[in-house]
Amino acid sequence: MGRGIAGLCALSGHETLVFDADPEAQRHVRGSVESSWTRAVERGKATAESVESARRLLRVASRLRDGTDADFAVEAVPEAFELKRLVFSELDDHCPDRTVLASNTSSLSITRIGRATGRRDRVIGLHFFNPVAAMALVEVVRGEDTSEETERRSLELVESLGKEAVRVNDSPGFATSRLGVALGLEAMRMVGEGVARPEDIDRAMELGYGHRMGPLKTSDLVGLDVRLAIAETLAAELSDERFAPPEILRKLVAEGKTGKKSGEGFYRWEGNEPLGTKRRRA
Repeated sequence: MGRGIAGLCALSGHETLVFDADPEAQRHVRGSVESSWTRAVERGKATAESVESARRLLRVASRLRDGTDADFAVEAVPEAFELKRLVFSELDDHCPDRTVLASNTSSLSITRIGRATGRRDRVIGLHFFNPVAAMALVEVVRGEDTSEETERRSLELVESLGKEAVRVNDSPGFATSRLGVALGLEAMRMVGEGVARPEDIDRAMELGYGHRMGPLKTSDLVGLDVRLAIAETLAAELSDERFAPPEILRKLVAEGKTGKKSGEGFYRWEGNEPLGTKRRRA
């Protein structure tokens, strides 16, 4: 997600610096982003001229603090509050007062994240969707302390990226994760109960309800480990058994079958395409 956001920002004309704490991943950041730009040109979604400009605008940082003199800092680390708190605390220490600190979290409280800083009025949620380049939506999440100016600047940034914003107030799971996880978990329970195969459940939602992608394929794309973490957060914060993770989800994650990124989840994956599935039982 971080690479996707950085690539989009540079391609949209913004001077962009990207940092990854994993040295191995850091070495592959630029190559990965540039490969995505090449595919965009091949699909007619970008021009060779815009990509050449983006190459000049994108830099890879060796330290997080190297990129802190910025108008926006967008965090895309895993869904763990303590990790996000540490990142935001460091950004708060090094960024100038004008910098908006934005989180790409899909479920954690923006208000709590903001209160780990000395600039809670300039903390906001910018929840992008995967794949970043293709998905039109950005969920702009306003915490209890987020200022009107921060929201306005964030909406302007989203517009400059060619995306459409929906505005929501801070609440567990916001709007999209709460609705998406509810549908995805019920689809998983249906697979576990032997109601239908994953591909048939997905096609039912795609053809019958006009969903661009079915809930199980979406879950594989998001990452089953991410879906599990979100479900556990929602179940705890809302005290609602509707969000209790089904056994089939826990089992797949425990086996390392986390979806597209591992090559297998509810589907088997080769590149960006699912190859099919076998019937899963809890």
